[in-house]
This record gives sequence, C-alpha cells and structure tokens, in this order.
Amino acid sequence: MSVRPFADKLFSLAGKRALVTGSSRGIGAALAEGLSAFGAQVVVHGAKENSTRATREAIEKAGGTCFSVSGDLSLAHAGEKLIEEAERLAGGIDILVINASMQINGEIGDIDDESFDGHVAVNLRSTLDMLQACLPGMAERGWGRVVNVGSINQIRPKPVVTMYAATKAAQHNLIQSLARQYAPRGVLLNTLAPGLVDTDRNADRRDGDPEAWAAYVRGLNWMGRAGTVDEMVGAAVFLSSNACSFMTGETIVMTGGY
Repeated sequence: MSVRPFADKLFSLAGKRALVTGSSRGIGAALAEGLSAFGAQVVVHGAKENSTRATREAIEKAGGTCFSVSGDLSLAHAGEKLIEEAERLAGGIDILVINASMQINGEIGDIDDESFDGHVAVNLRSTLDMLQACLPGMAERGWGRVVNVGSINQIRPKPVVTMYAATKAAQHNLIQSLARQYAPRGVLLNTLAPGLVDTDRNADRRDGDPEAWAAYVRGLNWMGRAGTVDEMVGAAVFLSSNACSFMTGETIVMTGGY
C-alpha cells in the first residue's frame, strides 16, 4: 500500500489531542505550538493558573485549537489530576508530551531532603501518575504516543546535576519498560534528549557572564553553540506521529554533536 502523500499520512496530527506539560515557556511552549501547526488540538500546562496565556494565544492566533490547565506536579497525585482535567476539556489524550521537570544544580554533597523529594516527585512520580492515567485509554483506542523530554544527562551525567540526571535516567527506564508492554497495542513511548538549549533555565548564567558563557558553549559540542527551542520541534512531531510507527522505547539525542 502506498504511503503517499507523505506529509498527510506520516506527519499530520489532524484529529489528535495532545497534552504538553510545562508548556508555558521554553521547549514546552515551542513543542505545543509545533504540534498545533501539524493539526493537533493541544492542551497546554503550567504550574500556575494563566501562566500558559502567551502560548495559548500564540496557538489560537495561528488558527489552532487550544485548552489550558494548571497544576503543581510536585504535589501528590497531581499527574493523575492533570490527565483527568485535560481529558475533560479535550477528550481522550492521544499524545502526551512529558516536558515539565525540576532541575536544581548541585553535587552530591548539596543534595538535601527537599531537593531529593522535589526531583523525585516532579521528574518521576508525576510521570508515573500521568502514564497510569492515560495509557489504558490510548491502548483501548489502539493508538497513542508518549514523548518524554529527557536530557543528555540521563546518558552522560555531570556531577553538578546529580539528582536531575539520576531522575531523568529513571524516567527513561520507565518509558522503556512501558514501551515494551504497550507496543502490541499501538501505543509508542520514546524519549527526546536535548543537550544544552538556550532557554530561561540558563538565562542567569548566560546573561551574568556572557564571555564565560560563550567560551563554555563553544567547547560544549561540535557545532559550538546552544540549541534553540524551535530545533526540538521536528523530532517531537516525528515522535508524535505515524512517522515513528516502527520505533518505541528509544531515545533521540539532540546535542549539536557530543
């Protein structure tokens, strides 16, 4: 059977409903706008009410359909509640983009109970909550995509992000385990692992000492620069679409050459 026309049959997300966590800014906002551009109805999420206003307005201005939800993913059962609210607004979620995360820089001696518990709650516990809530529905419908936004640190951890790296590695391990379980049901789970991307998460370091930042970035990867949020969109659309129909439990690493 012919797959032509490629754009429609491989990459169109028309009729799909997507939830992108942590989409008030940065990578999450870019991914939400990108999925909408390919036809998905998008539910955007931020920790605080109205924090996603700019993302929602951008999507609607471009002609897309968008809903917004809020919730602090460090709280118990917050992931489950987020899925319930998103599906109440948009219907059954077909594409879940797990982008919200906690990253507090610190070596092992700097890790206290608050940092440990926060990283586990946001990066791991809420991921499990969301997957428990949405995977059965995807399986019942016979189609689903989970795009976990991980990090190069899950593969090549640095001591300065010890807890972040450890929880991101555990998060991808969970993705791999469930990818094996749900593959026969048409539900595919993969991870997109960026390297350094220029977002407000590293704005203080970048703006506080521009020369040191430039020197750091030049030596970080083969391209000698940080990535942009828009450069993450293509891989996320691929992992959300029929184009990745023979791929699950894998990681796309985007680092500029590492």
